[in-house]
Amino acid sequence: MTLTLREMDVFRRVMELGSITAAAEALRNSQPAASRLLRQAEERIGFPLFRRERKRLRATAEADALFPETVGAFAAIDAVQRLAGELRSGQRGTLTVAAIPALANGLVPTAVQRFKHACPHVLVRLLAHSAHEIANLVSNQRADLGIIIGPIAKLGVTITELCSTDLGCVMPRQHRLAQKKTLTPSDIKDEQLIGLSRHLPLGVQVERMFADANVPLRFAVEVTQSTMALSLVRAGAGVALLDGFSCLTAWGSDLTARPLAPPTKSLARILTARDRPPARLAVEFCDILHDVAGEMDFELPRSRRASLQLARKPSAARA
Repeated sequence: MTLTLREMDVFRRVMELGSITAAAEALRNSQPAASRLLRQAEERIGFPLFRRERKRLRATAEADALFPETVGAFAAIDAVQRLAGELRSGQRGTLTVAAIPALANGLVPTAVQRFKHACPHVLVRLLAHSAHEIANLVSNQRADLGIIIGPIAKLGVTITELCSTDLGCVMPRQHRLAQKKTLTPSDIKDEQLIGLSRHLPLGVQVERMFADANVPLRFAVEVTQSTMALSLVRAGAGVALLDGFSCLTAWGSDLTARPLAPPTKSLARILTARDRPPARLAVEFCDILHDVAGEMDFELPRSRRASLQLARKPSAARA
């Protein structure tokens, strides 16, 4: 028959301390109760664990064989309880975040750094994919969070607004257009324009902006990732029309960005699986992500984390 945890615990304590009285005190139990549990243990396994010699207990050979395994079993139980506590407090675990390249290279890294500072033992897996691929990863529960720009039509995900920014134009810092505070389609229509594919949400927005201004849109280079557009600008291939999140990564000694007028909003969204609540680590990361977006002067929605509700004790909330 199987020993109970209480019986194993009494056996372990008697082996460690040498008497039932000491074991009972360590377990905050009475001596008769400890003796009863020890007898029950011997009855269950069918052989004696101790021999009584001159009012002292002497372990049998079978007890000596069982003791190391018993110690190992309790060590494993302690490890499970410790891990459960760490998971509950957000100190351990794995967080998988899937983001489009523009955000994986811009907004997200700062949030990851801050999250790792708060949860140093949590493994963060950061994946860069297209919005459609991200929606599939989240709905199939292969990513805890997805971060995209623009709309997405995908069953199985819940969509929450993260922040928004205006479209802009990235150019070399010494470019003549850098003298202007804002740029219109007419200002840049004769430039070598670099833009995202018109099959992508941002490409559609740029095309609509030029159409509303009655200015023909002619791309010199069409790309599928904002990082490629920035590399082309650095290579002197032209100026790039990008969202504000991508423009964030352009600032430096060699490149600068100017907003486009009239302002056209580009919206970043968070995706979570619809059929299960987000994990504590995911909620913690979203808190940090919103904070970082606000510090970077991106426009935040009025109601943060509307779809990322998670019951937490007051003591578990972030300071």
